Amino acid sequence: MITAAQMRAARALTGIDQKTLAERAGVSLPTIQRMEASGGVVRGVVDTLMKVIQALDEAGVELIGENQASERGGRGVRLKATPAQNPQG
Repeated sequence: MITAAQMRAARALTGIDQKTLAERAGVSLPTIQRMEASGGVVRGVVDTLMKVIQALDEAGVELIGENQASERGGRGVRLKATPAQNPQG
């Protein structure tokens, strides 16, 4: 799913704070704080995790899973290309 480090990195890329992410995801600020303070993969109610992932997706972040294609492997995050950045997409 998503790791605490990915959540923090995704917020940093988009320039949003924990409160803003909580509002966009429709969850409480303490929930975001708890998720980001956990070690490794974030655990919690699946619906809550999906809301957070959706909010990050809508903010323009692409989550890179453990076995997804990337140059060096591992987990990560990146900003999505906008149509102006990716004329074929």
